[in-house]
Amino acid sequence: MEEILMPKLGESVTEGTIENWLVKPGDRVEEYDALCEVITDKVTAEVPSVLDGTIGELLVSEGDTIEVGTPICTLETDGTSGKETSTDEPVESEPEQTGQAIKAVQQAKEGRKSKQNAAKGTRISPVVMRLANEHNIDLGTVEGSGIEGRITKKDIQKVIEGDFSAKSQMTPAPQSDDIGEKREISAGEEIPVTGVRKAIADKMSYSAQEIPHAWLMMETDATNLVNVRNRYKTSFRENEGYNLTFFSFFVKAVAETLKEHPMLNSSWQGDKIVINKDINISIAVAGDDKLYVPVIKNADELSIKGIARKISELADLGRKHQLTTRHMEGGTFTVNNTGAFGSVESMGIINHPQSAILQVESIVKRPVVIDDMIAIRHMVNLCLSIDHRVLDGLAAGEFLSAVKQRIENYSVETTSIY
Repeated sequence: MEEILMPKLGESVTEGTIENWLVKPGDRVEEYDALCEVITDKVTAEVPSVLDGTIGELLVSEGDTIEVGTPICTLETDGTSGKETSTDEPVESEPEQTGQAIKAVQQAKEGRKSKQNAAKGTRISPVVMRLANEHNIDLGTVEGSGIEGRITKKDIQKVIEGDFSAKSQMTPAPQSDDIGEKREISAGEEIPVTGVRKAIADKMSYSAQEIPHAWLMMETDATNLVNVRNRYKTSFRENEGYNLTFFSFFVKAVAETLKEHPMLNSSWQGDKIVINKDINISIAVAGDDKLYVPVIKNADELSIKGIARKISELADLGRKHQLTTRHMEGGTFTVNNTGAFGSVESMGIINHPQSAILQVESIVKRPVVIDDMIAIRHMVNLCLSIDHRVLDGLAAGEFLSAVKQRIENYSVETTSIY
């Protein structure tokens, strides 16, 4: 009897939470078949089997948080079937090797997809396949609600129970009844904190308790930015196929400013402050009330168009729950588009181990005084939260002032979006 270990799902990941088991004792699995879904720092990943065999005992429960390298289940392999299992040694498998297996899932699975799954190109767990075969369900007609559109056990159960017709349903299947998903909520209801919501709660609690936050806000005249965006937005959409958002201009301004103010692009590492070499901007995107924080890598090297494309791609993956650990890794500074919800002032919690987060608020027309005259301008508040162990008011003020200046200096005549 072999033991499957909790894999390492990222460079700095040391633990994960079992969100959902995809198999049960007695299920037959092949190498690379998904065993469970694991939440690690706002991202959901699937843990694959590293061997062929039959599931023995599930050693951890849904909702348990465990360290990398902890056994999560036992597996009776073909070579050990029918033998005594009490004296068997655990499989010698490093967490890093198991993590590499996750990255190879897609390639390795190509040659073993079922005929039912070929049209959809998604991964099918043994449980789902068995239920589908038992009830004569064509998986090609079922909309998956899992990661990357994967069909889950609950999707199949809803077909079996007659909650919807797999052949006629045209809208995506409802998500499972979890804290992070849209559903009717009644007064007095008790909602268990699990999955993505628990991961967010743990991360934000740690950041709020560990990091001494300080805040700074500056009013910024975004009138020129609005004029540039309005000039290009229609033709840009027609030519590129995605939107030229205001947010892409702000991310560009921040990325360029971080090159001149590298202390804002650093992190506290106990007895030292590490200045990051790359400028990787974390942004917040949501899908069905679930929050993800993917990263725009080397944002300072991208044009406004390139940043707009990355934002569009990451937002689309977030809505489809297709963001992976790879999309989340390596962020050095966070820019949050709180203005999308109509907010005009907010205090962001820093995304540990970063040292700062910038909240971009709503662009609002307001009367302002210019050269002793009242004018109507497009104004936006930029709200900066900093780690006071790393940064002081002078560094924060100089950085935010430089971002403000870049935004106010956008010009129809001189600004290139390409």
